[in-house]
Amino acid sequence: MGMMAMTARSQARIGIRGGLNLANVTTDKDGNTDNSHLLPSFNAGVFADLPLADELALQPGILLNGKGSKVNIRSGALNTDMDIRMNPLYLEVPVNFVGKIPISADGDTRLLLGAGPYAAFGIGGNVRTKGTFLGGDVDEKSSIEWDDDTPFSNDDRNQGWNKLKRFDYGANLMAGFQFDNVGITANYGLGLANIHSGSDNDNSEWKSRNRVWSISLNYLFDD
Repeated sequence: MGMMAMTARSQARIGIRGGLNLANVTTDKDGNTDNSHLLPSFNAGVFADLPLADELALQPGILLNGKGSKVNIRSGALNTDMDIRMNPLYLEVPVNFVGKIPISADGDTRLLLGAGPYAAFGIGGNVRTKGTFLGGDVDEKSSIEWDDDTPFSNDDRNQGWNKLKRFDYGANLMAGFQFDNVGITANYGLGLANIHSGSDNDNSEWKSRNRVWSISLNYLFDD
């Protein structure tokens, strides 16, 4: 029986995951963020669990990942109080190396620690503006505008300060627990690309990079 359980754990499996994101965008070159700008969003997708050793696996995946931030513009003199929520949606491909440390006698409960790169492609999203401007009510919603950028290039067509670069990339750090087929993980996505169109990655003082905290439930299907 023990040999059968070990063999099952050593086989590749497919899983699904989904959960809550708390997204933000950096506000300066040093990578700082403002906690008041945290924007709730979601993550959902599929992943593979490819064992490399008894306590190590490679987990590539494909996710729908909501990112962005919110900003409040307030001025008593101008009688203005507006919330602006920018919520871009990305198709993201993470590739994490995940250590699985047994913490139960049967090995079915494991501590998960992982890290790896990700690449993402903007596919949609919206900007919502709501509140008062110069005393008048404002409630507007529009689609995210993307430029026609290519990765690692500053010579993009169709740039504009009101647009986002379509490509994002960065690194993930994750930790969690796996209880047989069911797991719960916390993940931090550290964006490395400047997502603000109209500025480059090296010289601009304006460094807008995605920062995303996530908590997700996952389920691994048996073979």
